[in-house]
Amino acid sequence: MNSSTTIRTVLNDFMDQERLNLTQFAQRSRINAGTLSSILNGNRTLSIDQLDLITEAMGLPRGHFYDQYYEEVLTESTPDWRRIRPFLYGCEEVGNLNGIQKAVQLLLDNLMYAPLLFEVAEDFYNNGKKNAAIILYENVALSEKSQHSERLALCQYRLFMCKLGDDQSKNYQTALQFEFFVDRLNEYDQLDALKDLANTYRSLRCWDKVEEVTRKLNYVAKVLYQKGPKYFNDRQTSRPLFVYLAYSYLLLGNVYENTRNYEKALHYIEKYANLDWVKEDDIDSEYWKEKFQKWAKMNALETRLSSGDLSVLPSYSFYIEDNEDEVLLSLLNILESANRHNFNVDSVLQRFEIPAVTQQDFSKSVYSEKTIKERLTRFYYELAHYYLVNGESNSGVGYLINCLEKSASINEKNCIIRCVGLFERYRDHFDSVTIQTYQKIIAEVYKNEKKIDSTPVT
Repeated sequence: MNSSTTIRTVLNDFMDQERLNLTQFAQRSRINAGTLSSILNGNRTLSIDQLDLITEAMGLPRGHFYDQYYEEVLTESTPDWRRIRPFLYGCEEVGNLNGIQKAVQLLLDNLMYAPLLFEVAEDFYNNGKKNAAIILYENVALSEKSQHSERLALCQYRLFMCKLGDDQSKNYQTALQFEFFVDRLNEYDQLDALKDLANTYRSLRCWDKVEEVTRKLNYVAKVLYQKGPKYFNDRQTSRPLFVYLAYSYLLLGNVYENTRNYEKALHYIEKYANLDWVKEDDIDSEYWKEKFQKWAKMNALETRLSSGDLSVLPSYSFYIEDNEDEVLLSLLNILESANRHNFNVDSVLQRFEIPAVTQQDFSKSVYSEKTIKERLTRFYYELAHYYLVNGESNSGVGYLINCLEKSASINEKNCIIRCVGLFERYRDHFDSVTIQTYQKIIAEVYKNEKKIDSTPVT
C-alpha cells in the first residue's frame, strides 16, 4: 500500500474486483448501507469497530489497516479520545505495540489525558496484558514526572511488577528504582507495594534490604490496624489488613533465620503463631489465620533444625508429608541444614521422588514464579553438595549441572559462583563429557556477561 492509497480506495478496489455493490458489501460486513455509503464518500469518519468489520469482510486479518488508520484518522485531526481508546484496545489484541506507542504520543502534551490513559493501563494490567500496560504506564509517568503525584507512584509500582522477570540481576535494579517511589503511594497501596518489594529482595536473598523494607511494612500495617475498622472499611487491600502485619513478622523471622540469629527468628515466629490479637472473624480472615499457624509451625521446626537441633527432623519430615505445597521449600531447608551441620538425611530424601518435587505444578502456589525459580536453583545446588560430599558423584554431578543451567537462565550470579567452586573442588571425580558440558555452560555465561557489560547506559 503506497502513501497515496487510502482505506477507502482499497475498499473501492476490492468491491470492484469482487463485483460487489454497496448493498452486497454492506450485508457481508454487517454495516448499515447508509453508514457505509457515508464512509466511502468521505462524509463519515471510520470507527475501529467498523474498520474491523470491513477488514473481516475483505478476508484480511484483524489489524491489517491499523497503521493506515493511525495516519488517516488519528493524526489528521485534534486528538479524539473516543477514537484513540478503541484503537489502543484493538492494537493490544492484535499485538501492535508500536501502534499503541504512536497513539499515546498524540496525547502526551495534554495532561488531561493522563488519567484516561492510566485507566486503560490499569485495565490492561489487571487482565494480564503487561506489554501494552508498560507502554501506557511509562508514558503517563513521563507526562507527570514533575508532578510528584500519587498516580506517578502507582505507575512506577505497576512498572516494577510488570518488569520483574527471570533475570535476578535486572530484578535487583528494578527493585532499587521502584523503592524511591513507595512513600508517595497512599498508605493502603504501600502495604502491597512494600510486601512485593520485600518478597523481591527475599528472592534475591538481600537480607539487609528485606529487613529495611519489612520494618516499613510493619510500621504502616501496625498504624493502620490500630486505627480500627471505621477508618479502613471503605479502603481496598488485596488481603485482610491484619495479614500485612502478620506477614511482616514472618519476613522478619525469615531474615533472622537466614542471618543465623535463631533466638530472634523464633521470637518473630511466635508473633504470627499466636493471632489472638486479630479482630476479624470472617471466612477470609479465618483462612489466613490457619495459613499463618501452619507457616509458624513449619518455620519454628525449620529454624530449630537450621540451628543444628537434629531432634526436630522426624517432626519436620512428617509435616512435609501433610503439606504438599511446602515440599520443595521444606526439603531445601532440610538439605541446607544437613550440609551446614553434616546431618545424614538419606532416610528423608528416599521418601520423596525428587523429579516429582521439581516438576510439580507451581501455578497455584502462594509463592511468586521468581521465588519458585530461585528456590529450585538452590535446591539443585544443595542436592549436588549433599551427594558430592557423601561420595555419590553420579547423583551429585547431575544436580550440579542442573543448578548451573538454572542459575545461568535467571542470571543468579551468586549461585553460579557457588556452582563453579563446587565443580572445581570435585573436578577429578567427573568424566570428560561432564567437563565439556560444564565448560559449554560457563562459556555461554561469560558470553552473556560480556553482552551486558557492553550494553550502553541510557
